[in-house]
Amino acid sequence: MRTNVAIIGGGPAGLLLSQILHRAGIDTIVLERHSREYVEGRIRAGVLEDGTQTLLRRAGIGERMDREGLVHEGFSITHREKSHHIDLTTLTGRKVMVYGQTEVTRDLYAARDTMGGIVLHGVEQVALHDLQSNKPHITFGHDGAVHRLDCDFIAGCDGFHGPSRESIPKKSRREFERVYPFGWLGILSKTAPVDEELVYAAHEDGFALCSMRNPRLSRYYIQCSSDEDIANWPDDRFWKTLRKRLPAELAERLETGPSIEKSIAPLRSYVCETMRYGRLFLAGDAAHIVPPTGAKGLNLAASDIHYLSEALIQWYGNADSSGIEGYAERALSRVWKTERFSWWMTSLLHNFPDHSPFEQRMQRAELDYLTESRAAMTTLAENYVGLPY
Repeated sequence: MRTNVAIIGGGPAGLLLSQILHRAGIDTIVLERHSREYVEGRIRAGVLEDGTQTLLRRAGIGERMDREGLVHEGFSITHREKSHHIDLTTLTGRKVMVYGQTEVTRDLYAARDTMGGIVLHGVEQVALHDLQSNKPHITFGHDGAVHRLDCDFIAGCDGFHGPSRESIPKKSRREFERVYPFGWLGILSKTAPVDEELVYAAHEDGFALCSMRNPRLSRYYIQCSSDEDIANWPDDRFWKTLRKRLPAELAERLETGPSIEKSIAPLRSYVCETMRYGRLFLAGDAAHIVPPTGAKGLNLAASDIHYLSEALIQWYGNADSSGIEGYAERALSRVWKTERFSWWMTSLLHNFPDHSPFEQRMQRAELDYLTESRAAMTTLAENYVGLPY
């Protein structure tokens, strides 16, 4: 088998890259270890930055998003029993959209089907070879046989645990990580959202987030211990804890019901500064992880794909290698700014068990300043709607 760009990972990053390149006349083959049903069914966050929305429209998959997505002009931060509205439109002139990553993935699969895109599922034992040469290739198992895929370039969009980053020698990788001492316990329920927009709640007992997927499907999170056992969290306990962390006005409006999905996600910040190694490029979670507090995971992956697709189109269209040579630097500049924002929001809104009384007071003062200063709210809003590409 041969293609121009071999893409490892059939999640939104890999599918989006395949879609954009296909529309530019560049052949791709996507390798995914899970089944399509598994990939399409994964529950993930869904707050799309302004730039991500534009990129999806340019890729030809924005029609359903624009029809069904929920446009949000702001969000709220609750602190000491008060709710403070961050007006994104007034502060930045831009908006965000709530449209689940699951829906983005389904739209991408539908688009790849329409264009005859090749996505191989259930691949095993993926190995990357000759990355420093101009003729890299991949070997993998599929349908009981071993295959070889020759290509010009490889895009590693296979997440944190995929083989792409591990194919880069350790001496050539520069990695940075911060593991947070808590996680998020999240549930999905067929209930009306407690508010029309997202609510980020800072409480002395811990953080909480009220989000939604549509007007009758809500997504809620509460901060929990990093070693929490989900078996200890029946629905009644979750709703009681969430209600306690919200101001009384919101708590009274909270509609509860049986959870249809429940999970615990650990929180960490991670960056691999080596986003290019020879003919291999890393994108999305293969290169970086952000805590979900700032809703940046999918958006940061999309910006990687923006830079990488531009570089590859430039290469195939004009034999210009400048985009390829500069991919890592351009992507990492935005990665680190976004990591900073996600780290800051996490530090601002969560209860850190090891914080001293002084640090607790500093956190409270930071929240007070944020909710009283238009300049501080503007900085928050600019980062939340998304930094420019």
